[in-house]
Amino acid sequence: MLSAAQMEIIKQTVPVLEDHGEVLTRHFYQRMFRENPEVLAFFNPAHQHAGTQQRALAAAICAYARNIENPAMLAGAVELIAQKHVSLGIQAEHYPIVGENLLASIREVLGEAATDEIIDAWAAAYGALADLFIQREGEIYRHQTEVHGWQGFKRFVVRQREAASDNIVSLYLVPEDGQPLQPHQPGQYVTLRVTPENGVPVMRNYSLSNRPGSEHYRISVKRELACDAGAPDGVCSNYLHDRIAQGDVVELAPPCGEFVLTPVAEAGKPLVLIAGGVGITPILSMLYAALEQQPDREVIFIQCALNGAVRPFERELATLRGEYPNLTVHVRFSEATDEDRIRALHDSEGLLDSALLDQLIGDQDAEFYLCGPAPMLKHGWRLLKQRAVEDADIHFEFFGPAGDLAA
Repeated sequence: MLSAAQMEIIKQTVPVLEDHGEVLTRHFYQRMFRENPEVLAFFNPAHQHAGTQQRALAAAICAYARNIENPAMLAGAVELIAQKHVSLGIQAEHYPIVGENLLASIREVLGEAATDEIIDAWAAAYGALADLFIQREGEIYRHQTEVHGWQGFKRFVVRQREAASDNIVSLYLVPEDGQPLQPHQPGQYVTLRVTPENGVPVMRNYSLSNRPGSEHYRISVKRELACDAGAPDGVCSNYLHDRIAQGDVVELAPPCGEFVLTPVAEAGKPLVLIAGGVGITPILSMLYAALEQQPDREVIFIQCALNGAVRPFERELATLRGEYPNLTVHVRFSEATDEDRIRALHDSEGLLDSALLDQLIGDQDAEFYLCGPAPMLKHGWRLLKQRAVEDADIHFEFFGPAGDLAA
């Protein structure tokens, strides 16, 4: 239990965290990976290289310090992180490792400024936060066992493999033991674990792109190539594209995630689903669920892609468009090719903009779900705020460490 004096000390450290948070978190990760290499498997090296993991942790620490007297304000962030932790199999015994390295980094980075009182206060604050996560994660683990019948990793067979676009491959996965799958919540992801040729297991989260209640899980994976000369190619995505074939076995943890389609909040309010690139995967699962569960609701599906070559699920969406009169599908390419125009593969060109939202939605109030690259999410969020859409009607998911759309 944090004392009033300790809470005051934590609040006083906020300016220091705002100025030096990323230095601290970089030091923390380097120290933890050096001192406790057993935790390396829980982290994506591409996120470490890009700095997104360090920035996300720095922002989370600052937010916790600002709200130390009322941690309930962080309920959404806690749920997101707890779901991610469970997806990777993080257990209560991992928290002391993090705590020890975090406190050591605070002392080593701040030097003499890190007094015993500050270290004691942050030790108490970390302990309270760890207890909160351990309790919530225990609840999620129990829920997985009750609903899906397992926790941890289970062997799945690749029943089918198909190209969703030039850079995305879909894998259809069924349990090796033949047990039926329970429906996932539309928008959830699973964690896949494979062991490439170097013998080091890797874990990655992939959204489920299939209709909830299918007899299989489907993940649709984009081949991730290095963005710059010093960055690594995606280890797992390239392995899945190049080496995993029909009949192979992979391991999956049960569905997780808080970015899920919620029941209709208000009768008659249209549902608008906006997908950018491979961000379509959770959005497509939501689309299937909405069309089946809410047949009288207007559904507007906006798919943003570079061009037809990398636009996934073309035939699937065309089929749904023909089957459901309450569904409007609009495809927008930002870098359309001459072939796209000849084949009429898209409805418009350019980036997502206010004119398109006005055309499709008009002045109706609507509920929005967005998923895609961070720049697209930030752009979309700003467009929606310009339309005076309430925060409660804007749902989104980052692929990778969470960021701030308002930044």
